[in-house]
Formats: sequence, C-alpha cells, structure tokens
Amino acid sequence: MVCPADAIKKGDDGIVHSSLKPRCIGCSNCVLACPFGIPKIFPEYEQMMKCDMCYDRTSVGKKPMCATVCPSQALSYVRPEEIAKRREKPNNVFQFGNQKIVTRVHMMVPAETDAVSLDVLDYMWEESYAAFSQPQ
Repeated sequence: MVCPADAIKKGDDGIVHSSLKPRCIGCSNCVLACPFGIPKIFPEYEQMMKCDMCYDRTSVGKKPMCATVCPSQALSYVRPEEIAKRREKPNNVFQFGNQKIVTRVHMMVPAETDAVSLDVLDYMWEESYAAFSQPQ
C-alpha cells in the first residue's frame, strides 16, 4: 500500500474502503497511486474518500444510491442476465499506458472493444489537479 499512515483498509471481499478518519493524514499518496483516479482528498475534512459502491447497501442486495436515483439511467447496477440482452458488452480490462488492469467492475462498451484505454488526468477533478500542479 502507498498509505504511510495505514489508513486505507481492504475488506476480506477485496473492497477498498475510504480512509479511516483517525489515521488519514491527507497526504494524497493514494490519489497519485490509483490508476483509476478514484480516491479524492477532501481538504475540508483532511481525508481521502472514495466510492465503495454503497457497500452498506450492495452487501445486503440493494442497488448503490447513485444507480437508484440516476434520472437518465446512465448509471445502472444490473444482474448479469440483464446485461446479456444488450447490444454492448461488459468489459473489465483497462489500459493505462503500457499497464493492463483487470477489475471486478465492468463498464459497458461497444461489442468490438477489447480494452478501455484511460489517462487518469482526464478524470481528475479540476480542483485536485490544480492543487497538485501548484508550486509548493
């Protein structure tokens, strides 16, 4: 792990959770190390937080809140048998430069797509990017 304070824990099921508040020192190592750009530092709390797919909900069979309230259904949380009916195919292979990563989370892509190529800078919050690009 890249966390010098040992504030980020992974559950037995492999889910990485938000940092533990008493331990997180807000150093941003996790933000810089994550190839997906998922962890975010919230300066007002001096803590890293990230989406955990509403683990409290999904662990008991409910949908994550974002998929429940998304008015356009751009976000969805569906069973595999529902996915098979779609034109697109689920893909969990992501390319970060020369590094290929396979995840447990799938993204719907056109049928001819083998991997999704990503640059983490394209997905960073403007505030986070501005904070890291400022001279110290």
